[in-house]
Amino acid sequence: MNVPQVSRPPGATGNEKIVQVNGVDLCTETFGDPADPAVLLVGASMLTWEDAFCERLAAGGRFVIRYDIRDTGRSTGYQPGAPGYTLRDLVADAAGLLDALGLARAHLVTFSVGGWIGQLLALDHPGRVASLTLISTRPTAPGPSDPDLPEHSPEFMAGFMAAAEPDWADRAAVIRYLVEGGRRYAGSHPFDEVARRDLAGRVFDRTVNVRASLTSIAFIDHGDRWRERLPQIGAATLVIHGTEDPFFPYGNALALAEEIPGAELLPLERTGHELPRVVWDVVVPAVLRHTSDGRPDDRAGR
Repeated sequence: MNVPQVSRPPGATGNEKIVQVNGVDLCTETFGDPADPAVLLVGASMLTWEDAFCERLAAGGRFVIRYDIRDTGRSTGYQPGAPGYTLRDLVADAAGLLDALGLARAHLVTFSVGGWIGQLLALDHPGRVASLTLISTRPTAPGPSDPDLPEHSPEFMAGFMAAAEPDWADRAAVIRYLVEGGRRYAGSHPFDEVARRDLAGRVFDRTVNVRASLTSIAFIDHGDRWRERLPQIGAATLVIHGTEDPFFPYGNALALAEEIPGAELLPLERTGHELPRVVWDVVVPAVLRHTSDGRPDDRAGR
């Protein structure tokens, strides 16, 4: 696609690194010992995965990689409403990132839209996926869902449609918008507004275009359906889902767990479309168990 990219992303900081993959820049960050089994975290951006969450996985003997997908964080971005890539390009980016890091394969842990990337990577590049964890996702792309799958809750959609867009150049206004959006996604656990506000500030400060980061996924070409192919997934799969998810309601998790052979389902009570700290004591051990069969020598060339 000949769609103009936006200006070069702000430079990486700290342990972050800009890696060139498939002709674009992806911002990555790693935690832990590279000799340990690799876990690739795939979300809307690397900030889907809080620092402390990544550190807990690394402390459990995992080499943890998180990254910004296109149009988020410090990775290559495009003008709002004109993303120059497809869903399959994002899948190819994930495989290319493993190549760039010298990894033959990795355990995939995915959240929300990252779950689409994870499902397609497991289907189209099965040798790259040591195991698959799908958190808060569904087996269909944006748009009307299948008749047997629950859609976004009416309450969520009413709040979403009523929310006025902020001035995207106004940091305080964008932070308020992101915090209130997070509240709509949440379940009935106490909402940690302080943590959400801090996260929203980090999102604003390191993202080239926050509006594009929130909307581009709806405009990309999602390609052919893949739900009917789910029985072909051979990677051991763990499905984790909040029972109060208003965005991708829990029935989506039931479908994934039923249609992927041998999949294990872990419900998170009182949890919405989120990964709050209150559930980490359940989620982190579950992910460590699920990724325990990884081999330390899963590096290309060894």
